Amino acid sequence: MKPLFMWAGGKTRMIKKYTEHLPDTFDLYVEPFVGAGAMFVWAYQKNPKAKFVLNDYNESIMQIYTAVKHDVELFIDRLDHLSDRYLPLDKPERKELYYALRHEHAYDYEKWTETDEAATLYFLMKTGFNGIWQINQNTNGRFGTPSGLLNQKDKVYDRDNVMEWHHALQRCTLLSGDFGRVLAKTRHELTHQNAFVFLDPPYRGSFTQYGVNFDDSMQQRVIGFLNDSKELGAYAIMSNRDVGDGFFEDRTGDNKIVYFDVTYTAGRRKKHDDGTFTAKKAREILMIGNINLGRQNENA
Repeated sequence: MKPLFMWAGGKTRMIKKYTEHLPDTFDLYVEPFVGAGAMFVWAYQKNPKAKFVLNDYNESIMQIYTAVKHDVELFIDRLDHLSDRYLPLDKPERKELYYALRHEHAYDYEKWTETDEAATLYFLMKTGFNGIWQINQNTNGRFGTPSGLLNQKDKVYDRDNVMEWHHALQRCTLLSGDFGRVLAKTRHELTHQNAFVFLDPPYRGSFTQYGVNFDDSMQQRVIGFLNDSKELGAYAIMSNRDVGDGFFEDRTGDNKIVYFDVTYTAGRRKKHDDGTFTAKKAREILMIGNINLGRQNENA
């Protein structure tokens, strides 16, 4: 199983770097900022019998997961229909279809069922630009990412992977809302079960806001949960980007910070005077709460 879609800031490439800080055992996995679900894939493969709670503030993303969980046959039928229209076309015709579908998704979506709407958005995300999520005024405040390379050869999506997700999501509670409410709803379970919480909020200073202004006060709320994790008995990790101003270091408290050098190839690339882009070096962090419990898990 792999993530359903590309996602700027997704953790697929980072998981190997995280390995020594991830728990060996857990019975409950909670991810309040699930995005494309790379960490959930890791968690599900680690313990497919665990309970999972997945949340994202982005309702459209969670609508895709809900459709895959509850209505996968109709979801796939819609994707196959769109793929059959798309694949025989040349690139200019594919581009025309992409923008026509994007406009329809923006302004005429109420004619669809929720599953058709979710599948159409999924198709757009699979053919859009480089895993970037963008909302625009000219797309009615809905998905507005430009088209991608449009060079798919024989398929747009991986049906087998969608079906793997369908089976995995049967063990998941799916939510969409403020991360603090999600953590409050699961507080009792976090206290009474062997729980692992992975927090991946929008990066500090990110140009992409995903429809919500996630400022430093919101980052402080996430750190606050890490501080509470010791009392709850849950093992909690937060990932973020280090912008070099000491924000996280000043708020470490009893938590632990680990640094990772990374290279951004999309979204946060460096732009040159001639309009070209190159990969940008950066540093990311893990802030780890309840360090002692983490060490116990590492040695389990």
